[in-house]
Amino acid sequence: MIVPDHWAEARRQHRHRRRQVTVRRFGWSDSSEAEAQAMADRRADEALQQILAGQPLARLERLAAYNGAEGLPIREEVLARHGEEVITRNAYGARCLNSPCALFADIDFSDAPRGRHVLIALLLLTLLSAALGVAAGSAPLGGGLWVLSLLAARPLVAWLQRLALLAKGGHERVAMQRIQRFLAVHPVWNLRVYRTPGGLRLLATHAPFEATAPEVAAFFSAVGADPVYVRMCRHQRCFRARLSAKPWRIGIGQHMRPRPGVWPVRPSQLPRRQAWVAAYEQAAAGYAACQFQTAVGSGQVHPRLRGVIELHDREARAGARGMGVA
Repeated sequence: MIVPDHWAEARRQHRHRRRQVTVRRFGWSDSSEAEAQAMADRRADEALQQILAGQPLARLERLAAYNGAEGLPIREEVLARHGEEVITRNAYGARCLNSPCALFADIDFSDAPRGRHVLIALLLLTLLSAALGVAAGSAPLGGGLWVLSLLAARPLVAWLQRLALLAKGGHERVAMQRIQRFLAVHPVWNLRVYRTPGGLRLLATHAPFEATAPEVAAFFSAVGADPVYVRMCRHQRCFRARLSAKPWRIGIGQHMRPRPGVWPVRPSQLPRRQAWVAAYEQAAAGYAACQFQTAVGSGQVHPRLRGVIELHDREARAGARGMGVA
């Protein structure tokens, strides 16, 4: 996990076979902007030479704070460091905890119909439409029913999924059953369970982990962790937990300024960002990011993770009662 304090950018241009090749690379450092610039210059020079030699490299690196920043460190404002744990402000303004070893997992309760099920439903409805059209001896009837099938497949699948979920006891019960099945096979594991606005957050406390470890991938798959979160944990080699509310859930409709929210910003734009952050923090003070529900498993807490648990629960207001979760 790398979360630098300083960033820089270097561009290199070269005329090659009547075409201009432009390369952009970033550099970073925990020490100084000069060190970050030296790294950016070095990376740009190396990339240009590799591209001219015929290697299929990307010419430009995109500005990306976290999601989509494959191969680059987390590009977010560092708010605090607590040993190896780092608190940053993400692209939409929320505070986030980044840890190289504390295994967090997000489980989203989504009612969106699964694409595979929609395709199956569409196929069955298409066959039914064709059969009814043939039985009635009317091609227009079959065609009209097929058009209705296109419109009805997705909402029909969503409705059936909701019925099936209700029969099983709802999202949370299904998620907890998956967790308990995993723990039955892995009795050493211990998990703290938190409720979030959109699902559950899990924190494994019995041992530290590396984000790329096979047992982490197996755990994510077993509990149904959010696929985007899983991919970014692997890319960034760290785990992550949001500590403050999402702005749109607490009445802040305006995006953090300036857009797109990556760090650093130009000095001339810093007052706009600071004004937005001040308004956001004032509004977010009345909300928790999650609420602690229970601990399940062996009961073990590794010494390395005690401080992470305390930091997370304090900053996320996980123990607060009577407070909205956003």
